[in-house]
Amino acid sequence: MRRGALALVVACAATLVGTMPADAADRWTVSLTGAVTAAVARTGDGGLTFAATRGATTVLAPAPLGVRTKTADLTRDLRFLRRTDRIVDEHYAMTTGKQLRRHARAAETTLAFEGAGGTRLDVVVRAAADGVAYRYVLPGTGPVTITGEASSFTPPATAPAWLLPYSPNYENVRVETTASTAKAGDYGFPSLFDTGDGTYTLLTESDVDGRYSGARLTHIAGTTDYAIKLADASVTATGPFATPWRVAITGDLSTVTASTLVDDLAPPSKLADTSWIRPGKVAWSWLSEHDSPGDPVRQKQYADFAARNGWPYLLIDEGWDASWVPDVVRYARARGVEVILWFRWTTLDTAAERAKWLPLVKSWGAAGIKVDFMDSDTQARFRFYDDIAAATAQQRLMINFHGATIPRGLQRTWPHVMSFEAVRGAEQFKTRAATNTMFPFTRNVVGSMDYTPTAFVVSDRDTTDAHEVATFFVYESGWQHGADKPENYEARPEALRTLDQLPTVWDETRLLSGRPGQEAVFAKRSGERWFVGGIEAGPAKTVDAPLDFLGHGRWLADTLRDGPAGLLREKSAVSAGGRLSVPVAKNGGFVTVLCPAWPGRTTCDEEIRQVPATSLSVTPETAEATAGTTVEVKATFRLPAGAPLLDVELGPAAPAGWTVTGRPVFRPVLFAGQPVSGTWRFTAAAAAAPGTTDLPIAATYRFRGRSVHVEDATSVFVPPPVPVGTAQVSALPFLASSNGWGPVERDQSNGDTAEGDGRPLTIGGTVYAHGLGTNAPSSVTVWLGGACTAFSAVTGVDDEVTEEASVGFRVLGDDGRVLAETPVLRPGDGAHPLTADVTGVRRLTLQVTDGGDGKDSDHGDWADAQLTCAAP
Repeated sequence: MRRGALALVVACAATLVGTMPADAADRWTVSLTGAVTAAVARTGDGGLTFAATRGATTVLAPAPLGVRTKTADLTRDLRFLRRTDRIVDEHYAMTTGKQLRRHARAAETTLAFEGAGGTRLDVVVRAAADGVAYRYVLPGTGPVTITGEASSFTPPATAPAWLLPYSPNYENVRVETTASTAKAGDYGFPSLFDTGDGTYTLLTESDVDGRYSGARLTHIAGTTDYAIKLADASVTATGPFATPWRVAITGDLSTVTASTLVDDLAPPSKLADTSWIRPGKVAWSWLSEHDSPGDPVRQKQYADFAARNGWPYLLIDEGWDASWVPDVVRYARARGVEVILWFRWTTLDTAAERAKWLPLVKSWGAAGIKVDFMDSDTQARFRFYDDIAAATAQQRLMINFHGATIPRGLQRTWPHVMSFEAVRGAEQFKTRAATNTMFPFTRNVVGSMDYTPTAFVVSDRDTTDAHEVATFFVYESGWQHGADKPENYEARPEALRTLDQLPTVWDETRLLSGRPGQEAVFAKRSGERWFVGGIEAGPAKTVDAPLDFLGHGRWLADTLRDGPAGLLREKSAVSAGGRLSVPVAKNGGFVTVLCPAWPGRTTCDEEIRQVPATSLSVTPETAEATAGTTVEVKATFRLPAGAPLLDVELGPAAPAGWTVTGRPVFRPVLFAGQPVSGTWRFTAAAAAAPGTTDLPIAATYRFRGRSVHVEDATSVFVPPPVPVGTAQVSALPFLASSNGWGPVERDQSNGDTAEGDGRPLTIGGTVYAHGLGTNAPSSVTVWLGGACTAFSAVTGVDDEVTEEASVGFRVLGDDGRVLAETPVLRPGDGAHPLTADVTGVRRLTLQVTDGGDGKDSDHGDWADAQLTCAAP
């Protein structure tokens, strides 16, 4: 809650209901329906406790409340001032999740206290039908530093517990234990306890952002105390100040899994327009083929797979290169597939980096990004989440957080956040059936979960093929990344048929049966269709699921399950009030699609909407220009065959530093065989950046309710000034560069993944002031414009390498002609001088190869790389 919002809530509460005195026992209760009740009580030393009950069952025994700041101890000697009550009643819509339209209703009480020295502390408590929550408010103004919380939860001692040993990426194996016998240590949210009498309680938090740090639970062995532990030793903010909510979702397992309490407690959406946000299935190659994200040809094959099957996205993971990504994006978009690009978070952790990369990937036509390896719950890292969420929203780029923290309501506040990882996903372990059945009751309750499901490629897993398919359904993620390659899906056509029919967002979600570590069977609705599916951990059995949620009449049921010889598809007719019985193999699963049995209806499958094949030709393909000159571009768009296209518009987009004249051409209907053509003039500004720039022409149209973008471009080269005299290569602008690890570094070694993190260039004990630091495979192209005659450098493996490495150096002229090269060099070989005649060469490329044995530790230096050129 932001400062302004905080003031508004407090003011509204006071205006609506006034104040009431404390009761005689210094105990205050908050309840919406009477089923779930929160209780705050004052202890003999003036401290506070928090407890919760569901009916007659105590789910959380009294446990301490309070905070400590640098100037005040607000955990004791608190004097009660007043109580303020109100009802929170909100309707809101989500772009992702288990239920798109939400109704949040809760009773809220603010208990105002005063500590020693007159410092104020408000405890705000909410009670809803599905749980309770509290937060602290420090109403004073000015800076405040919190050094810790007294906050703690106390579940019943014998309560079975499903706990996650804490790590900042939340990827450890969840363990089954009890509240009192759990090992000492830190546990990550969310933590689930079976608190008795059919009631489960899930502990987590909500509304964490850069004003605070993330928290976890810390447990002392032999006790039932689970205390809040902040990621930072202290947190500094500006008052008035509200901490995150401490949340206890409680009820039967159906209530817990259906709960939206974490989102209900989060700030409302910051986006007025969410029309550009589109969840969906994603084709993704990294898990099944680690090197494939670096192969544009293979990525186009994944785009073709996505297009054939109606999957709206392709994720190009670690390894992509800016030299070919725009081409792959255009290829995919022409087939109705949008592209997501992977980033290491350190590439985007400053405002300057975000200002550089986000507009660029947007200009390429990317729909979103995946950001990886944040691996921290500190206040500083949550400030990064704030910054990157705002920056991507500004560019209308969706985002997925991988190597990340858990959701804490961010998907409500920033609806373009499609998913978080924060789970031990399909890539990480093979014995997974039991753990898989824990996730629906724990991690996935609090928000989208990027598990990357359905990985047939993991051949020695303990799950069946039907179990793998069912994870795609059981787990909720706005972007659902299919983890396998096209060939493995197409080798199982019945599995692929089911995957093609599965939505990734839902109108309703209901748990039908299950228990963590054993079984999870859900019913979910999307439009008129219901889907029922589940995953099992244990021996073969028959799942008998009630169908009382169906509407009247007969329904078709199309079930995919494991059979004696592989995946098996069965059809049946069912009705509301009946039951669905499905034989399930050991560690198996199933997915059933249900639809009204209209007369003549034989399938529940919806049509896969493939976009038609079109052509867009742009001439010229390439051009060269100088600042202030004009390039004329002609384009023709055609639909060779098929149903007509609607609202066709063909037009240009001026890149930065260019202007364009000529209006777009519009056709309300375009029939097969009819061309749409136009001519536009692009003019380079005097300050146009040197290098290669695309002058794009795009055709957009509507087809069967879908908007499709087809683009091609003239590639125009604006030469930079030619080098003169004796020129250091590290001082020249790069026309293109790529590197096997992090960026190519100027005048320092490769270092790590961040720009400028290298060391002095050192080969064989000699330090060089100038040159390039790379990690193979790498390539750097610079402009000579025919003005130079000689190149020289000292090459070798940088002395910072302490492990095995092997590199080779090549000097290439125009058209890839090899001008000079070294043998394979290794640590200890020392410096290897390299010279080349570059007379007449316009583009010079310096390559470092990996010696044929992989890129690990292959730090290759072009030390003292210089050119001999014409005199100025």
